[in-house]
Amino acid sequence: MRFLHTADWHLGKLLHGEHLTTEQRGLLRQLCEIVDEKSPDVVLMAGDVYDRSVPPADAVELLDDTLSALVIERDTPVVMIGGNHDSPDRLDFGSRILREQGLHVFSKPRQAPGVVTVEDEHGPVHIAGLPYTEPPQARHVFEDTDIKTHDDVVAAQADAARATLPDAERSIAVAHVFAQGGALADSERPLAVGGAETVHPSRFAGFDYVALGHLHRRQQVGTDHVRYSGSLMKYSFDEVHHEKSVTLVEMDEDGGCEVERLPLVPERDLRRVEGTLSEIQEGPSPDENVRDYVWVTLQDDGPVVDAMSRIRETYPNALHVEHPARVEGGSLDGLAGDLQAQSEKEVFEEFAAHVTGDEDLSERQRAVLEEAFDRLREEEREA
Repeated sequence: MRFLHTADWHLGKLLHGEHLTTEQRGLLRQLCEIVDEKSPDVVLMAGDVYDRSVPPADAVELLDDTLSALVIERDTPVVMIGGNHDSPDRLDFGSRILREQGLHVFSKPRQAPGVVTVEDEHGPVHIAGLPYTEPPQARHVFEDTDIKTHDDVVAAQADAARATLPDAERSIAVAHVFAQGGALADSERPLAVGGAETVHPSRFAGFDYVALGHLHRRQQVGTDHVRYSGSLMKYSFDEVHHEKSVTLVEMDEDGGCEVERLPLVPERDLRRVEGTLSEIQEGPSPDENVRDYVWVTLQDDGPVVDAMSRIRETYPNALHVEHPARVEGGSLDGLAGDLQAQSEKEVFEEFAAHVTGDEDLSERQRAVLEEAFDRLREEEREA
């Protein structure tokens, strides 16, 4: 059997106030093109469909367009679970009706797990949807007061799934968890405080493949068949070196899996750019996309006036500018000592030395400073 594993679409995501819907639409169009080319038997979506529990209208429209393109136009079943960013009630709406069309949505915890069975030439493959669930919810659903952590939750879900699956037949688990040993990225929302959020990969014992969501870097955890596909696109500048993809899996008659990563390339990528303002204004190299979303680190020694608007003349989608040489809030504490005991000139000279890193002002700088103070005194006298 052949299936496509994807996760963490985060539709409706804002990055530094910028809507990413256009890029997300382009990437989901690429996913549909991959389905055209590879003809998977089913698409697995492992949670965080939306970026927040109340998604904007254009995110809902994009999801509707994408699922219609997969399920109706391409006749490809989709198994989708809820993640920690999703609202279980909103995601669950209409799921019983849509199941008949081939869209299987599991967003709420249940004692009897949601299982979808897909047939290939070797027989059935059972897909268990294990949606993200908070421990208090799981305690109520499974009537088990010993469920305290996310590891306990997944243990209860996986045990319930295994109890319903035939022993000798192939199976897949789809879950949204922070598996122990996985590598975090900056854009992932913590599930709990401390170690209570982690789930041991051994909880998925017995499944031939485990399609995970939540961690945005594509990776395997524990064993080769427990995998994160990674997020649809880069959702923080901490992820600029990630290579985003979907995971194509070929499962043989014994449950053995061959994995292929198929790249997703956004119209506008996330990048970091470093240099002085003049270097940045000279323009990007020929292989750079000037319309990428960029984080700029300025390397000028002194202050830069109106940096963002000047940078956007070269990079119109610059989202953030940092200037390490600038004075950061709170770093001036104790710089000038007793301000009342120092002249204005002494205070300014000490401040200028701190900003520029130079111990003393040059003769020309001192002359400019004297002229400025003379002008200020003259204005005070005339006021």
